[in-house]
Amino acid sequence: MNISDTKATLSFSDGSPSLEFPIYKGTVGPDVIDIRKLYAGSGKFTYDPGFMSTAACNSSITYIDGDKGELLYRGYPIEQLAVNADFMESCYLLLNGELPNAAQKAKFVDTVTKHTMVHEQMQFFFRGFRRDAHPMSVLVGTVGALASFYHDSLDINDPHHREVSAIRLIAKMPTLVAMTYKYSVGQPFVYPRNDLSYSANFMHMMFANPCEEYKVNDVLVRALDRILILHADHEQNASTSTVRLAGSSGANPFACIAAGIACLWGPAHGGANEAALNMLKEIGTVENIPAFIEQVKDKNSGVKLMGFGHRVYKNFDPRAKLMRETCYEVLQELGLQDDPLFKLAMELEKIALNDDYFVSRKLYPNVDFYSGIVQSALGIPVSLFTGIFAMARTIGWIAQWNEMIADPEQKIGRPRQLFVGSTTREVLPLDKR
Repeated sequence: MNISDTKATLSFSDGSPSLEFPIYKGTVGPDVIDIRKLYAGSGKFTYDPGFMSTAACNSSITYIDGDKGELLYRGYPIEQLAVNADFMESCYLLLNGELPNAAQKAKFVDTVTKHTMVHEQMQFFFRGFRRDAHPMSVLVGTVGALASFYHDSLDINDPHHREVSAIRLIAKMPTLVAMTYKYSVGQPFVYPRNDLSYSANFMHMMFANPCEEYKVNDVLVRALDRILILHADHEQNASTSTVRLAGSSGANPFACIAAGIACLWGPAHGGANEAALNMLKEIGTVENIPAFIEQVKDKNSGVKLMGFGHRVYKNFDPRAKLMRETCYEVLQELGLQDDPLFKLAMELEKIALNDDYFVSRKLYPNVDFYSGIVQSALGIPVSLFTGIFAMARTIGWIAQWNEMIADPEQKIGRPRQLFVGSTTREVLPLDKR
């Protein structure tokens, strides 16, 4: 970041002296006012619930322009990465800042592949969960527990340890997600295979069983790979900020990623695709769509159109177009074009894209609308949708965590508050209260 030639001057109406603050310019995006000396100079804090106007860090990983509908990983448009790169290349890019050449990719893939197995004692760890436990609760526990199995790489100040931990997290997340699914349905765990790609290996661990060989379908594998790419990172969202905040205390990377998973579990963050599919099931049939749309338009009904619009993107979600293409490819491959649920989804999409009420409000289908449909078609249960999201986002979390640890300006997170409680008072004896 570069300091601007101009400075921001803050004047107070209460007689306090004016203060000047440096202005920083990023490579793209809004300028940022450095207010770190505000309290020392004025005795005042800023008030910004949700941190909507606060830059908590500087980062070179991901950039979003919500007005333009733009998402860049290390400067590369997501539209190009999803078409011209696979998930492993995207992981390498987010971790290292550049796309790999052929030799670098081969070495990276080989390293990740050889770390996909988890410690055998993890099998016994799973037995402590109820069979009907939510997958995200299982993932919070098992990912956090990795620190007790792999404590040989927990020195966060050692770049090599950070690299080993990063590889382990990227490699073992698909194994843990698949184990979570297998445990929930009472099937035996399936070990990873080193001859399969990252996404193919995950589908093999999910759907293979000892009774019959699992046949890898390239169309479905490519669909899953695209889901992972599109969800790999998304700037300073709630779960990423959680990972950074946890990491600022010096916590080990496995604990930080577990914290990110816990945050992602929240329905306002990672549960959007699950909510979209549940909405479709509640609508039921194509014939019920008009009545549902009327409810959505009624502000007093409390009914929301899930999977449409986005808090960040004020125009079309750039990931949605790519996911839409994948959605249609998967439905075509599996012969599900006439499946009632998917016909319902496509009809709802058509209406929302042509109804002036939704078009004027820019409530376009977002990536979650299509990814939920794709995952359902792949055979992934709704309860595991957010687990797939966590698997994809792990690379973003670990890249952001690694960047934070290496940042010399990083301090332990300590937000301030506007206190509105009681002033100092005395505790009276019990008989006088």
